[in-house]
Amino acid sequence: MTPTTPIRRPGLRGVLGLPATRGHGRFITGNLVDSLGNGMLLPLGLLYFTTLRDLPLAAVGAAVTVGQLAALPVVFVAGRVMDRQGPKRLTVAANVVSAAGFLSFLLADRPWQIAGSYLLVQSGINAYYTAQRTLILHATPAAETRGWFAFTSSLRNIGIGAGALLAAGVLALFGTHALTWLVTAAVPLYLLAALCFARVRTTAPPGRPRHEDRAARGGSDAGDMRRYLLLVACNVPFVLAQAMLSVLIAVYATETLGLPAWSASVLLVVNTVMVSTLTSPLTAHVAPKQPRHTLALGHGLLVCAMPAFAAPAWPGVDFPAWPALALAIVLFSLAEILYSPAVGELSVTLTPTAARGSRQSLYQLSWASGNIAAPALFTGLLDVHALLPWAVQGVACLMALAAIPALKSPAAQGGRSSV
Repeated sequence: MTPTTPIRRPGLRGVLGLPATRGHGRFITGNLVDSLGNGMLLPLGLLYFTTLRDLPLAAVGAAVTVGQLAALPVVFVAGRVMDRQGPKRLTVAANVVSAAGFLSFLLADRPWQIAGSYLLVQSGINAYYTAQRTLILHATPAAETRGWFAFTSSLRNIGIGAGALLAAGVLALFGTHALTWLVTAAVPLYLLAALCFARVRTTAPPGRPRHEDRAARGGSDAGDMRRYLLLVACNVPFVLAQAMLSVLIAVYATETLGLPAWSASVLLVVNTVMVSTLTSPLTAHVAPKQPRHTLALGHGLLVCAMPAFAAPAWPGVDFPAWPALALAIVLFSLAEILYSPAVGELSVTLTPTAARGSRQSLYQLSWASGNIAAPALFTGLLDVHALLPWAVQGVACLMALAAIPALKSPAAQGGRSSV
């Protein structure tokens, strides 16, 4: 039975597309708690230092960028550590490092100290996501791999949404001085996540038989690497699209379209609710069986979403903003729902060595570098013309869509491809 082979799920669990969760409580709790901390604090870092430390926004932004750039090499260090120690130990260490990073917020009051804090925080994030996908293979049944990738995607969105909602409620009730409370409360959350992951039972997935290795590899390690690098390249447009929600939507909706400040929050809520509730059932019942076909469908939906986002800003066309944005966010969310579990699965199964640290480092680099590049890229494009970010992103997704067929496994002579 291959990792992508579906199994029968009785009753409501089958309708919802959920994997069997009995015995996996610690793993589920660790994913939820880690995401809860991310949702609480990651969007508020700039506000914390500009408000409570009374530092200029430009200085804080530069310090954050320096810290995140300095943490980029961590993905390669994390890959080596994972190969030696396994994904579970790296996941535990990553949460401890994140806890230390947010704890250092309480002491940082100069730009170089802020850069150091974000170096720690981003190092923990980079290490965590380098290991997390491989940990899914080690902590869950091989027959339910796709279901667990979908389920953990839902858990991540539930945790981030709950954390953001909790932070918004605390700030609304107590004002910005409560930022210190949020930072202080997040530290034990990451330590709790580390404890949960430390107690997860893991089993290394069985290796492929040698004849399957030869078929999957086409007799060429270089071919394996080319296919994996292509996957990484195809993922970059999706990473940039994800960053649009946090980097571009609010500025575009308010300054370009003249909508109220809360409009971006409404779109984010729609996205979070859709991804949290629909990822498992749509992955189980709607997504194509082949992960690369699901990747193609996801990029196709993103290509359709970009003109919908751009429509209200089209010169000379009086297109109502809300219907266009509503259609766009639905298409965007469906793309994320279908694409995220499939690309996560492919990142650890595309080639015989895909789950190793060296390959996971490359894949994580697409996320880390894309998220760092997105703010400058999209704000710069928006300054040139309101339609330019959507046009560039649409073309990038179209190029990825055209490249995805090349991810197909080289079939053994007389055999069939499995990817």
